[in-house]
Parts: sequence; C-alpha cells; structure tokens
Amino acid sequence: MSKIIITSGKRKRAVARAIIKEGTGKILLNKKDYSKLQYFDKLQIEEPLKIAEATLGKLNFDVSIGVRGGGEKSQIEAARLALARSIIKFSGSKKLKEEFLKYDWSLLIADVRRKEAYKPGDSKARKKRQTSYR
Repeated sequence: MSKIIITSGKRKRAVARAIIKEGTGKILLNKKDYSKLQYFDKLQIEEPLKIAEATLGKLNFDVSIGVRGGGEKSQIEAARLALARSIIKFSGSKKLKEEFLKYDWSLLIADVRRKEAYKPGDSKARKKRQTSYR
C-alpha cells in the first residue's frame, strides 16, 4: 500500500489542500497541470519542486492540490505552501526542511496577516470621517 499524505496551506482567504502519493512527478492544481498557469505563477509553484529535486534527486511523487477561496495570487501562495509542506512530510528529510527555510521561510510558515475589520460608522478600516470645526 502506497502512503498518502494530506497537508494544507493558507494565505488570506485562500485555502489549499495537497494530496501527495508515490508516482512519477505529476503536479495538478485544481485538476489542471500547473505548467498551464501564467508564467510567474508557474515559477512560484516550481520553487519548492526545484529545491526538492536539488536536495533529494529525482521526484518520485504525484501531488494533487485543490485551492478554494481568495484571489488568484493568494491561491498560488496557498498552493505553494501546501506543496512544500507535503514534500517535507512525504520525504521526512530534515536537510530539505533546512533548505526550504534557508531559501524562503514562507515556503513552510503561513503568513497570518488578514484583512483588518471595518470600524463602525466609517467607510474603511483605517480611514476616518473628516471633521470641519467652522
């Protein structure tokens, strides 16, 4: 029986779930091949893959990533986080984890910043009503 690992990643309102299992190196993002993404989005998804390939050698797993919510770029960042976490869990390599953190800590650690709430009686989170004392 092949091992299957499920990990998740979040960015703003986007939530990604990565399912990794033994295979040939196929990466699917919302049931489509990641290579069909826009150029910079594709490069962002490739970062953890290239680091893993340099550290571990040939990639012997398939990953299926499902992303929901948020905007286009937030979904890519959430998918990148879920992918990196799944590769670490699947390989169990401490050296790979160190390489990821050395390259970019956001590969393994989620950015917890969220949108600030609107304040009562104001139009935006920080913008205040102007007053004129005349």
